[in-house]
Amino acid sequence: MALSAHSDSQSSPSLLAADKSSPVWVLRASGTSPYVLLVDHASCAVPRQLADLGLSAPELRRHIAWDLGAAEVALRLSALLDAALLMQRYSRLVIDCNRPLHSDQSIVTVSDGTVIPGNASVNSTDAARRARDIFEPYHAAIAALLDDRARRGTPSALVAIHSFTPIRDGRRRPWQVGVLYNRDPRLATALGRALETDGDLVVGYNEPYDLSDQTDWTIPEHGERRGLPHVELEIRQDLIADSAGQQQWAVRLARLLPPLLASL
Repeated sequence: MALSAHSDSQSSPSLLAADKSSPVWVLRASGTSPYVLLVDHASCAVPRQLADLGLSAPELRRHIAWDLGAAEVALRLSALLDAALLMQRYSRLVIDCNRPLHSDQSIVTVSDGTVIPGNASVNSTDAARRARDIFEPYHAAIAALLDDRARRGTPSALVAIHSFTPIRDGRRRPWQVGVLYNRDPRLATALGRALETDGDLVVGYNEPYDLSDQTDWTIPEHGERRGLPHVELEIRQDLIADSAGQQQWAVRLARLLPPLLASL
């Protein structure tokens, strides 16, 4: 559902009142690394008020609700690099924090063939409340951290960490990892080449998705608009499904990322 410009959401109670938790998890805000790590789809949690969106627990554990393994890789990478990390605590089925609010993919009624009952009757006020309580605080936290780093003269480069399914629409995806970019390919291309030379990896450039103003929010808003080096990284989920794979990818990225900025 696309969010309309007019809304009465400001007068409505908080969607997260029963949860008593921030929609944003910030770790190592004063990290010494130039890299700032972001995970838009870190969790499959749903606010209590939304009653699991009418979905069963197994459905909420599927990839439609979150990016499996992405948070664990990011946590390990943050520790290895001493890098700031911001993660979004609620499922993308509640509201997708990497979609423009006007996009039809902001609040979906069907995802990969699964009907989302709790989104079927969302009106503009409901959508605006989800944006107010989840989307806006998450992106405000990113903006505030980047503003603070800029004031302190600390350089910043963004790595948005996602994961993707090995099979989609019955077709096997050949890439182990994808590097996504829109107007500025510098960091994505450098990381892609580093990954290709690091092992027997099939790297997709703007695969398995394209990054654009119409489909994405985080990188265009916080990377491109500020002129910061950036990459949206997609790791295939079967490679980071367990702790061994998550550690392997975190160690790999911790080794490959630091030298890249000097070459840009």
